[in-house]
Amino acid sequence: MKYGLLLGAALAPLAFADIAAAQSGPSIDPQGPGPVTALDEVIVTGEPVMRNRTDDVVPTLSYDLEYFQRFEPLTAGDALKRVPSVAFLSDVLESDGVRIRGLDSAYTQILINGERVPGANLDRSFFVDRIPAELIERVEVVRSSSANRSGDAVAGAINIVLRDAMSLDGGYVRLGALHWNDSEYGQWGGTYGAVWGGQVGPGRLLIGGNIQDRRNPKDKFSQRFDEPGDDIDNIEVQSDVRDGTDYSANASYEVEVGGGTLELNGVFVRTDRVQDENSMEYSGGVVDPDELEVINANPLDIRTDNWSLNSRYEREMFGGETTFKLGYASIDDSQFEREDEYAVQDEELEATLTDTAITDNELQAALEHKLDLGGLELEFGVQYARKDRDTNIQESEPDDTIENVTAFRLVRDDEFEPFEAVNGGVNTIEETRLDPYVMLSGETGALKWEAGLRYETTDVTITDETVDPADRVNEKDYGILLPSASLRFRLSESDRITFSAARTVRRPNFNFISPALLDGEYGDNDFLGNPDLEPETAWGADLGFERRLGRRGVMGINLFYRDITDLIELVNTGDFSEEAQDNYDDALEEALDDGLTQAEAEALAEEELTSFVLTADNVGDGQVWGVEFDLSTPLDFIGMPDTGVFLNYSWLDSSVEDVFGKRRFNSQSDYVFNAGFTQDIPSWGAAFGATYRKQGDAEGRLIGEEVVTTYGADLEIFVEKQIARNIVVRLTGSNLLDSSKDEVFDKFNTIEDQIDRDYDEYEIETETAGPVYQAVMRIAF
Repeated sequence: MKYGLLLGAALAPLAFADIAAAQSGPSIDPQGPGPVTALDEVIVTGEPVMRNRTDDVVPTLSYDLEYFQRFEPLTAGDALKRVPSVAFLSDVLESDGVRIRGLDSAYTQILINGERVPGANLDRSFFVDRIPAELIERVEVVRSSSANRSGDAVAGAINIVLRDAMSLDGGYVRLGALHWNDSEYGQWGGTYGAVWGGQVGPGRLLIGGNIQDRRNPKDKFSQRFDEPGDDIDNIEVQSDVRDGTDYSANASYEVEVGGGTLELNGVFVRTDRVQDENSMEYSGGVVDPDELEVINANPLDIRTDNWSLNSRYEREMFGGETTFKLGYASIDDSQFEREDEYAVQDEELEATLTDTAITDNELQAALEHKLDLGGLELEFGVQYARKDRDTNIQESEPDDTIENVTAFRLVRDDEFEPFEAVNGGVNTIEETRLDPYVMLSGETGALKWEAGLRYETTDVTITDETVDPADRVNEKDYGILLPSASLRFRLSESDRITFSAARTVRRPNFNFISPALLDGEYGDNDFLGNPDLEPETAWGADLGFERRLGRRGVMGINLFYRDITDLIELVNTGDFSEEAQDNYDDALEEALDDGLTQAEAEALAEEELTSFVLTADNVGDGQVWGVEFDLSTPLDFIGMPDTGVFLNYSWLDSSVEDVFGKRRFNSQSDYVFNAGFTQDIPSWGAAFGATYRKQGDAEGRLIGEEVVTTYGADLEIFVEKQIARNIVVRLTGSNLLDSSKDEVFDKFNTIEDQIDRDYDEYEIETETAGPVYQAVMRIAF
């Protein structure tokens, strides 16, 4: 049987390939310095590569591909692990949902070439581990917002600038082997890629392709207790192997047409992956065949196709510079998940099949114009986006528990009932946005500034086929004014300060505005979506100081604050859950059968009314603040110009109040720390280096569950050698400290139980993975 998994980490459509990063990237001469040669791209030994010091008014940290390339990251997520304030809540060996400043991924805006990227996940977030690192030209961390970008950037934005037709002259081939230590002799995989850029006809063309094996073998061990301090109730031993291959291709063509410049871009990414989880549960605290309670098999097969076609035309007209943009992107995800569970002592077998298909298509267009007003620049425009998202989730189970099964087996196909839609699982979402903006910028002496207004309008229609016809179609529209301003003041040739203030927005999760009722979504509590939710908005400020160190070094410190209003939190509707109502009815009937009066029976049965129907609502506000420090410099000031070091540390904090009291924003790490060095040996044509990463604890609290997540440290190293004028070989090792992810879960059935600390279960889970080694050869031609 074919399995398919819809990955929340699916690559969202890559809209509007826009290399002109004046919107969010470093200010660059439109003609540029010209494409780099393939030899320069491949042979990066010679001097340490540092963070760029950009000319942007909005505080921006910029890192060229060479900053990451020596460690041979497979994905954009692997590269981003080294930059300030970027946290992840992923499994070990994975870097998917970017959490700038430790906040949930939905608070981070992901940009591709300076343009908003629609996310495939329910919370609208975009998972970056589906972008192969070979497509990247540079990565930027944009700490505040501007009027010419979408305002979905409460925590900040990550701008991933892809290679374009002007970025390379010549070509190179990348050949590599990967090794994972998850068996006696390990597992091997490969990575293969090629990129070429050059003159074709009247314009320039860049084409590239990449195939890389991906594998993430992990072991998990769980201990479960009735409550903290009790004896172990049971343990679970689990293997979790994610094995697959990523395929990608990209092309970019740039040509002068009709007095202007036309750019055409296309990207295709396919993810083929199998995720295989197998576990055994034992009573007590010992792995003993006589104590085996449960055997569970849970395979998933992933197929995710993502493609986009984009165009941009720029020319002088109407007294200034006009830009037209048009793009279309599509996601096609399928999922087929199977879970078979065998209760050993009871000789009972259960199974569930889940078939998920999601398509997400988005059309985007923009018209923008810039005018030189003599010392000032006026920019204005309008941006349009239309999203059509179809979801179809079906489930199938046997009619009843299969009994008298003397040994574990898979449930046969003929034992399953026909597939049926899950609650909220069959719906369409149509979202239309029309966002005009105006921005004024200027430079006077040591001061450079910009200020603007953006008005975002959103029309959303959700049609859910699983609810009553009267509630099936829900519409919501709103408009939000988003002012922003930034300034940069040069104190000296080496020192400068930046200040930014902006209003930003976070739109509600799709599942929060769907009208479906989900049984037992939070412990014993049901959840009902709220189509009337308003978006969250935030006022934020950043204040930074930056100093140039020597010729190429840079050091900076930044203070940030966000005040988020209309915060979306879970609230109690006051209605009792379906389970509570059933328990009440059963208890009432039993009490009446025992001879109690109606009043006495009702009073006794009311003790069963302990769980409720929850919903999402705009109930309050929260604050986020912190300090970010980063240093990136060669040590030439002490006579070591071939040695480069980097260090960044972010201290993060926040406050929000829920039904249980004050807490931090869910799963916000309290710090992120990175440090590393590179040592070039020019006379040998060689280099080596290492990077160390540690992320602080993250606490989360929802109704029914609380969790504390702790990550172990991560160490990566590389050694490289130039073996010919056009060939370099690199050896890299990652996760060399056998990093672990440790989680402690406090689980409760009801809100009252959670307040009283009356546990349903207390669980300690540890997830571990071994090192990954990679050998790569790059050959320029």
